[in-house]
Amino acid sequence: MDITEVPTNQGSKSKKQKSKKSMKANTKVKNVEVEEERSAAVEKMTESAAAFPPTFSVSEIKNKQRRHFMFMKLKQEKRKQKLQLKKKRRKEREALGDKAPPKEVPKTIENQRVFDETTVDPEDEEVAFDEGTDEFSAYFNGLTNPKVLITTSDRPRGRTMRFCEQLASVIPNAHVYYRRGLALKRIIPQCVARNFTYLIVVNEDRQVPNGLVLCHLPDGPTAHFKVSSVRLRKEMKRRGKDPTEHYPEVILNNFTTRLGHSIGRLFAALFPQNPQFVGRQVATFHNQRDFIFFRFHRYIFKNEKKVGIQELGPRFTLKLRSLQKGTFDSKYGEYEWVLKRHEMDACRRKFQL
Repeated sequence: MDITEVPTNQGSKSKKQKSKKSMKANTKVKNVEVEEERSAAVEKMTESAAAFPPTFSVSEIKNKQRRHFMFMKLKQEKRKQKLQLKKKRRKEREALGDKAPPKEVPKTIENQRVFDETTVDPEDEEVAFDEGTDEFSAYFNGLTNPKVLITTSDRPRGRTMRFCEQLASVIPNAHVYYRRGLALKRIIPQCVARNFTYLIVVNEDRQVPNGLVLCHLPDGPTAHFKVSSVRLRKEMKRRGKDPTEHYPEVILNNFTTRLGHSIGRLFAALFPQNPQFVGRQVATFHNQRDFIFFRFHRYIFKNEKKVGIQELGPRFTLKLRSLQKGTFDSKYGEYEWVLKRHEMDACRRKFQL
């Protein structure tokens, strides 16, 4: 009996293996192509981000991460363009020399300020007459010496009391007294009887000083300020030693209108007129955009030509709320000026002081 051998399908197996290998190779090639396409798309996106936005704004992008990425790219491109323009202008200025055009003055709120009709001219006769007959004329003529009483609202906290004590160390001849629940109408006659020329009341809210009433005695006026950004001496970095008892110099900066002029005179009458320069101390009231910044410094002479300053503290910011004629009277007092925010603060380029 003859046995015939049936050939197995080895050729088909080898063909299948070859087709599998070719499929794997094709998938690898496709993956490489997809990765190249992705990288090219990312490059295009970065390029478009650099030139963004031609038609729409960044705020229209809903994805937060993508929006932030596009915004940072825009900011970086603007910074580069600004630096390139700055370098170009500098080279042109160096090339032209003396014939170069003058530098452009940047626009700020201060130099774009709306002109106020009440701006004080120092040579105005009317202003000089008013200064000679106002409530502070006795002080500026040297007839009275300032004597200040500092008190607080009822039941003050520790931070407010520390602020009052440090304020008394800045103002010469100042005395701090506990309020004891007395009304201001009862305190004012007692202050006048004891020859006090000023009454300062520090109000607080949530254990933080937030208001200050400054009353000139015996005839007024009375100013009410909002107090903010209070920093005591221990909270300040690189502060100097505690101030001495020498009379400080007083700097009043940028009080230009009639209202600002009266507020400046109100601050000036707090301090004696004969500063003791040996103490090298200076108190500054700087008005900027109707905010009054108070700083207390000491001069440090490094050599015959160089002078530095060292802040002693405290520091705070004042915002005028009202100016009242006469002494404090919340019911029947006559107000010279009251802050009306919605009317007066509508234009950012118009200031009252």
